[in-house]
Amino acid sequence: MNPFRSFLLWFVFGIVALSSSAAESKPAAIPDVGSGHVAWFDLTTTNLSRSKVFYGKLLGWEFTPVAGSDFAVEIVSRHQSIGTLRVAEGALSPFNGVVYVQVADLPARCREVRELGGALVPGFPFDLPGGRGAIALLTDPTGHPIGLYSREMLPKKP
Repeated sequence: MNPFRSFLLWFVFGIVALSSSAAESKPAAIPDVGSGHVAWFDLTTTNLSRSKVFYGKLLGWEFTPVAGSDFAVEIVSRHQSIGTLRVAEGALSPFNGVVYVQVADLPARCREVRELGGALVPGFPFDLPGGRGAIALLTDPTGHPIGLYSREMLPKKP
C-alpha cells in the first residue's frame, strides 16, 4: 500500500477515535502553541509495548488507549495530549513519523507549498472532526513529509 495512503488511513482513524472518546467525556481544549511551533506529532513503531516502555521511561510520557484500536495510543505529557504512537503497517518508512506545525492561515500556507517547490499529499487539507481545526500533509522539495495544523476550520466553499 502507498505509504501516504496508509498514513492517511491511520491518521484519520486515530483522530476520529480521539474525537469520539473526547466527545464521550469532557471535550479536550485545543492547545494554542503559537504559529511556527510544533503542535502535534505521530510516531510509528513495530512494537507498541516496547516503545511505550522506552518513551515512558526516557521522557516521562504516559499513554491513553485510542478508542476502537489496539494499534494506537495517545501520548500524554504533563496531562496534555501531544501526539500518537501507533503500530506501523509493515516496515517503517519515512512517512511513519510526522510533526505537525501550527500555522495561522492554512489555505495560504498550502498555496505557498506549491510555490516553494513542495507538494500537498492528495486528500489534504481537511477539517478535523469535532471542530478541532484543520490539517495538511505535505512534502518539502526534497520529499521530506511535514504536517501543518490550524486551530481554525477551513473556509467553507460557496
